[in-house]
Amino acid sequence: MITIEHVLDILKNDQNFREILFNGQYHYHASDICFEQLSYDSRVTDQKTLFFVKGAHFKKEFLDKAINSGLTYYISEKDYEVDIPVILVNDVKQAMSLVAMAFYGNPQERLKLLAFTGTKGKTTAAYFAYQILKQEHKPAMLSTMNTTLDGKTFFKSTLTTPESFDLFAMMAEAVKNGMTHLIMEVSSQAYLVKRVYGLTFDVGVFLNISPDHIGPIEHPTFEDYFYHKRLLMKNSRAVIINSEMDHFDLLKEEVATKDHDFYGKFSDNPISCSKAFTFDVKGKLAGHYHIQLIGRFNQENALAAALACLRLGASHHAIQNGIAETTVPGRMEVLTQTNGAKVFVDYAHNGVSLDNLIKVVKEHQTGQITLILGAPGNKGESRRKDFGEIINQYPELKVILSADDPNFENPLTISQEIQSHIHRPVTIIIDREEAIKTALAQTKTDQDAVIIAGKGADAYQIIEGKQANYDGDITVAKRYLS
Repeated sequence: MITIEHVLDILKNDQNFREILFNGQYHYHASDICFEQLSYDSRVTDQKTLFFVKGAHFKKEFLDKAINSGLTYYISEKDYEVDIPVILVNDVKQAMSLVAMAFYGNPQERLKLLAFTGTKGKTTAAYFAYQILKQEHKPAMLSTMNTTLDGKTFFKSTLTTPESFDLFAMMAEAVKNGMTHLIMEVSSQAYLVKRVYGLTFDVGVFLNISPDHIGPIEHPTFEDYFYHKRLLMKNSRAVIINSEMDHFDLLKEEVATKDHDFYGKFSDNPISCSKAFTFDVKGKLAGHYHIQLIGRFNQENALAAALACLRLGASHHAIQNGIAETTVPGRMEVLTQTNGAKVFVDYAHNGVSLDNLIKVVKEHQTGQITLILGAPGNKGESRRKDFGEIINQYPELKVILSADDPNFENPLTISQEIQSHIHRPVTIIIDREEAIKTALAQTKTDQDAVIIAGKGADAYQIIEGKQANYDGDITVAKRYLS
């Protein structure tokens, strides 16, 4: 519940209030108005709703329908000249975040907030942090793969970082459930469209950066992508940064006056010895660690999470146990065929993560390796060239291009675009299940491997804006293991 006076105070303090208009005239509101619901969906409104107009495709008719449901006020960047007053603002997304924060009772003040950003590894690092903190605390988690607000029930989020209304509602529920910490993945898009505007994190972690999410409906340039990633560092009380990441010197300079820890070979917290399922660390967390996820990049994700959790009250004992217990659905899941060949299922969905995945598999398998790969439609279009360039670095790799989440694009066109960047013949099998079946049937020895990349644990495919039935890579692969 929030009064109109409180809403106006919030907007004015943020220098985001312009005026209230009604029928083209300046309007003076009644001071006793109280809103019991916030909404940006015109189908979910009543007389106690404060409605926010957002989106480039919003139509006046949506507002008319909401007024028929009893709507009395709306917040917008323009006057739609309807039969109720408009609270005009300069930025509706900023308004949404700050008003939602207050509406839900500022739940962020009753949680320790940990956020991860980076081109890859956010979900894995979030899972490490969750397992570490749950040893001694009560963490909630908002993750691409799984979200939990009570530590008992889990569900999949539709966005890496939820819309501000949903985010603060989830925070409030976590507080109600007695949670003490909240772990989040924070995407560059979250800052671009201001889903976390006004929010300060206790610890922010920057895992890595490489070109991604650059396209007509995402970031126009790498500079814009990197800038919005760096906003997490600006809006965190303490930061953890990978010293081996590109452009580290710029980040190091930007966070010089903040509490910080760096990890990696150019820091005081390096991994000193790395094996398949163990690694040693020097520095703050000096010790020997067991880990279930293979690959040095997963060890780095574990170390980043550990340094963050140390700042949030985790003991060394909890950190060691948490890392040892962590598994991640769709991240480096390994199956074994009856002939001994390995099948690796991983969410690798950009050039850098694909390169890391191939390197790890080649460390363990010396036979024929077959890669099954696609790319999503209507997003991250630069990945298609990146995939081709990575594949060119491994001429011995057999490649089957298949459908990922084609959305509103033709999956054959996507595959052909990837193919255009590859300097050797590849196979295209659009039906993903048929591609998996074909690849598994071609293995011969226990040193062979099949890599199924891109969809991880997703048990669906996005086709024409909807989740279409698909059993999931793991389930399909198990069907053809023999």
